[in-house]
Amino acid sequence: MSDLYESIGKRIRELRAAFGDGVGINQEQLAELVGTTANTISRWESATYKPSAMDLHKLAKAFSVNVSVFFPEADIPKLAALTSALGELKDEDIADLTEYALFRKSRQRLKEAQAATKKRKAK
Repeated sequence: MSDLYESIGKRIRELRAAFGDGVGINQEQLAELVGTTANTISRWESATYKPSAMDLHKLAKAFSVNVSVFFPEADIPKLAALTSALGELKDEDIADLTEYALFRKSRQRLKEAQAATKKRKAK
């Protein structure tokens, strides 16, 4: 999974450098555009921090690009379907969807842990 975040970080750097017809912006300017700190931008770019779906949405809006540009080609079909479904949702709706996705992920992990426990007890 770290490769994904390294890819996202690289893309943020590239978009920052190309911003404004190639003039570029620094991390502090980008941080101001997306409502965070320059330190956070730096850590996203180095894959130390993992940007949330909402963060990626804000970055995409700041760069006037589709969220899918942050993801490697292999993940594009699933992401294209998701971004197509998102349409022009408000930030609060995207935050709700992110929360739901985290819930589903946690529920899946719980089911996997329960299945592993059940399998161990059966032995």
